[in-house]
Amino acid sequence: MTDQSPNHVDVAALTAKLREAHSQMREQIGKVIVGQDEVIEQVLQALFCQGHAVLVGVPGLAKTLLVSTISQALSLKFARIQFTPDLMPSDITGTEVIEEDKTTGKRELRFVRGPVFTNVLLADEINRTPPKTQAALLEAMQEHQVTASGEKQELPQPFFVLATQNPIEQEGTYPLPEAQLDRFMFEIKVGYPSEDEELEIVRRTTARQRVAVDPVLNAEEVMEIQRVVRDVPVADHVIRYALRLVRATRVSDPGEKPDFIRKFLSWGAGPRASQNLILAGKARAILSGRAHVEPEDIQASAHPVLRHRLITNFNAEADGIGSDEVIDRLLATVPVDTTDADTKRELDQVMH
Repeated sequence: MTDQSPNHVDVAALTAKLREAHSQMREQIGKVIVGQDEVIEQVLQALFCQGHAVLVGVPGLAKTLLVSTISQALSLKFARIQFTPDLMPSDITGTEVIEEDKTTGKRELRFVRGPVFTNVLLADEINRTPPKTQAALLEAMQEHQVTASGEKQELPQPFFVLATQNPIEQEGTYPLPEAQLDRFMFEIKVGYPSEDEELEIVRRTTARQRVAVDPVLNAEEVMEIQRVVRDVPVADHVIRYALRLVRATRVSDPGEKPDFIRKFLSWGAGPRASQNLILAGKARAILSGRAHVEPEDIQASAHPVLRHRLITNFNAEADGIGSDEVIDRLLATVPVDTTDADTKRELDQVMH
C-alpha cells in the first residue's frame, strides 16, 4: 500500500464535503423529527451502504414520517405499501393488463408497474402479510429488479427498502423467514422519546404549522456517496475483528466459543453479517468525517447488524436474555487486535 490509488485519494478529498452534507441533512430532518438521533444515523448508514433496514417499534413513534422526511431531504421518490393479510405479490411488483389499441383494435399485454418501482419503499407492518407476498420483495431487494412474464424490469436507483414491524401485536402476523431477515442489513429499534422530546413533539403536532424540508442531495449524489463508501479503506486488523465477532456466534462451527454463546444461541450469523459489519463501519466512518474505519465503528454497528441474525434458544428465553444482551457480552469478550501495526502504518500513509 505504498502508492495512493485514485479511489483512496477521492475518499480523502470528499470526506469534508460529505460531512457537510450530512450536517445539512440532520438539520432538515430535525425540522420534522424530534430526537431519534441514533435511529436517523442508522437509517442513513444503511441507505449509503445500498442496504435495507427493518424498524421495530410500537405505533406512534413517527417511523413512517421519518422515512418520508429522509426521502424529501434526499430528493428521492417515496412509496408506501401497507402490508395486510390479503396483499398479493402483484400488488407490490405490478401486473400485466390487456390493453386495446382503439385505432387498430389490436389487443396486447402491458406491464403496469407496482409501487416497488421507487427509490425509497416503506413496507409498513411487513409481518402482517403471508410469506408468499413477503417473498415478492426478495428479488427486488437483492437484485434491484423485478421479473414479470420472464422479462426483467430494472428498478430505479438508488433503491432502498425500509420495513416496519410492530413488536406488541402478534396476533395475525407471519414472522419473516430467516432468509428474508438476512437480506436486511440493519434491524433498528425505535424507542420512546424522552420527556423533553415528547414535550416538543406535542407542541409541534398540536399547533397549526407546516414545515418544509429542503432537499440537500439528489439521487445521483446519493449514488456517488454509495460509491465513495465502498472505496473507504479498511485495515486487515479491523476486518479480522469483525470476522471474530461474527464467527464467534456460530454454535455449530468447530473451535472454542464463549460459554454464553453455546448456552443461549441455537443459530449464529452468516457471511452476510461480516460483509454488512464492514460496510456499516465504512458508512459510519465517513459520516463521522473520517476516511478510514476504526474498531469502534464495528462495535457501534454490531447491534443493528447482528440482532436479527442471532437465533436465541429456550435457555435464553427462560433467563430473559435477548440477542442484544448476547451482543453486549460478545463485544465485552472478543478482543480488539491492535498488534497489526504494519497495516495501521500503511493505512496512515495512504490517508496522509
